[in-house]
Amino acid sequence: MSRILSAEGVTFEFTVPVVVIGGGAAGMIAALAAHERGAEVLVLERDALPQGSTALSAGLIPAPGTRWQRAAGIEDSPERFAADIIAKAKGEPDPADVSRVARAVGPALEWLADRYGLPFSVVDNFTYPGHSARRMHGLPSRSGAELIDRLRGAVEAAGIDVLCEAHVTALYADDGPRVRGVEVTRPDGSVERVGCAALILACNGYGSNRALVERHVPELADALYFGHPGNQGDALLWGEALGAATRHLSGHQGHGSVAHPAGILVTWATVTEGGVQVNTEGKRFSNEAQGYSEQAAVVLRQPDGIAWTVFDERIAAVARQFEDFRQAEAMGAVLSADSPADLARLMKVDADALAATLAEVGRLKAAGGSDGFGRSFAGSAPLVAPYRAVRVTGALFHTQGGLVVDDGARVVSGEGGALPNLYAAGGAACGVSGSKASGYLSGNGLLTAVALGRIAGAAAADAVAADAVKEESNQ
Repeated sequence: MSRILSAEGVTFEFTVPVVVIGGGAAGMIAALAAHERGAEVLVLERDALPQGSTALSAGLIPAPGTRWQRAAGIEDSPERFAADIIAKAKGEPDPADVSRVARAVGPALEWLADRYGLPFSVVDNFTYPGHSARRMHGLPSRSGAELIDRLRGAVEAAGIDVLCEAHVTALYADDGPRVRGVEVTRPDGSVERVGCAALILACNGYGSNRALVERHVPELADALYFGHPGNQGDALLWGEALGAATRHLSGHQGHGSVAHPAGILVTWATVTEGGVQVNTEGKRFSNEAQGYSEQAAVVLRQPDGIAWTVFDERIAAVARQFEDFRQAEAMGAVLSADSPADLARLMKVDADALAATLAEVGRLKAAGGSDGFGRSFAGSAPLVAPYRAVRVTGALFHTQGGLVVDDGARVVSGEGGALPNLYAAGGAACGVSGSKASGYLSGNGLLTAVALGRIAGAAAADAVAADAVKEESNQ
């Protein structure tokens, strides 16, 4: 249904200067930024309640040089963060794109805290893979559900209109190609036409579009999809139809630690703090510490696409700061035993194989050595009873490639320059993870949602105001 229709002769029921498609973090932040710049804004959300992929995430946003880091004695900077992003993606992302979001995200979090009361704090008790500083910021529950709830509350308090159960099924554009409005289809099949002076695409990527996943990320074509079902690739398809440039469409975030069959994300702290993953034969099969995104495909290559993450009570205590982990425990997804043999029995894996695996891990930790997969256990505390284990599978979370944007988050044309009045943020825009799962640095998804969301909202509002002034002067 991602159509581009001619705007010639079309009458719109009403017109709003800035229209935002998508009510996740990117869309809500864009709306707040545009409203703050004086623009009238309408958010169109296909669901009955704005949530998006944000609600399914851990709600953690990486940001350098923040006041919360300084209070915790953490040294960091946008340049250091940008270097980490580029290193993880092996030099693939455009340095200008990386610098743009690395510089913008910290001030955006402080703006959300100061202006809208979001009580962020920094995760200061463990480091995510690929980050050279502790820079993950979250709300008290460390959940994406709380993040989107608070953003939705801020939007409501600001008096910004949010129209739910409003599925945008087409864009109206002229030959510019300037977007003139959108077609909104309601649950009862009725259609409304809403005009706009600027349009912000904040409807994420294409993770729920099986055909696009098969085309761009074939290794995860049959994987569990752990994102929002509304991520059908509308922004990508509209942009391509309008002549937009795209980049890194095979880039994506996977995750090798979704509790199965509970369907709950299990924090990767279970691994970074010293846990390991074994398959259904009780044997390790990879360097788990390389990153949770690339681990998704690795887990899926195991028998039945299943693995077990094995850790201990010390690590579980760290993991309990995350609501998802607490939910997994409450559902009985996290097994507990006082010995490897008892744990193996609960896991229904070979007891001798699991005991040998954990013994080898213990020796490597004691010696500070590295294993045959290249994982270093130097400085890693031993696993001790009581042990914990959770059955997991690999999943696709969201895509990272998308529409190329400029410094104002305007969508760039494939022929150069920017499209007249089209903006993109979050998963609709090309992220900073490159073309592979291994390029995903923890938090890259919400990084572009927050940073580009604010940039897009402010830039769209400013452009609309400038156009209005120009039109007045020409009259």
